[in-house]
Amino acid sequence: MNYLTGKAGHLRYDTALERSWPIATGIIEGTCRHLVKDRLDITGARCGLSGAEVVLKLRAVRANGDFDAYWTWHEQQEFARNHQTRYRDQVIPTA
Repeated sequence: MNYLTGKAGHLRYDTALERSWPIATGIIEGTCRHLVKDRLDITGARCGLSGAEVVLKLRAVRANGDFDAYWTWHEQQEFARNHQTRYRDQVIPTA
């Protein structure tokens, strides 16, 4: 009861409904299930927090339809990191 009383200013569902604002609990729960539970709650899934974060970010990018734009950006970043700094001034390092 204390929690709800303390959050009363944020729980104005009547105002949200009057203004046709979405009440997002179902959307958020569905997204969590789709992005997190369906991937990390399968038999044999083992990954630490950092590995899980990477997988979930990629799933979110793919689910949002942004994967192609992300992959173009990723390839540009990898090229700059691996090639442009290494071969600066046209100098190829010797082995």
